[in-house]
Amino acid sequence: MKVYIVRHGEVPHNALKMYNNKNEDLTDKGIIQALELRDKIKNIKFDIVISSPLLRTIHTENILTYYDDSIITDDRLKERNCGDLSGQPIEITDREEYWNYYTTIQYGTSENIQVFFKRVYDFLEELKTKDYESVLIVAHSGVSKAFSGYFEGIQDGKFLNRGLKNCEIKDYEL
Repeated sequence: MKVYIVRHGEVPHNALKMYNNKNEDLTDKGIIQALELRDKIKNIKFDIVISSPLLRTIHTENILTYYDDSIITDDRLKERNCGDLSGQPIEITDREEYWNYYTTIQYGTSENIQVFFKRVYDFLEELKTKDYESVLIVAHSGVSKAFSGYFEGIQDGKFLNRGLKNCEIKDYEL
């Protein structure tokens, strides 16, 4: 099974370089990014499209699939919960450490990275049991980092630079 993962288009907290839990929609730039990606992938046939349930991913998915209303969402594809870091600039944390799989540092009430990765891995393990040839996943940077860990290994545990940029796509064989 070929699995394509896409990160949603830009949202306000991306542009402001802030942590955020809020259910934001795409910026104008984010909409343009999604339209550009739609043109790049228009000839790929997906058996199913699964999205995080957050507004930014659903809006991106709608653009990519020409507003097909058969959206399937899965809570396990939500972004890592930043907890009480929400609304804070990302520089408030050591970003390398925040995305270090082996960290012992807990930043406020943010979701533990290993718990977060397990949530995404559970999704992928269930997906393995399905009979699809081609799947499009629309999710978040953190989810793409977890995909990287699942398919490419944990390696040194450093995931800061292993995530997708807005409306970037990557494919894996499951």
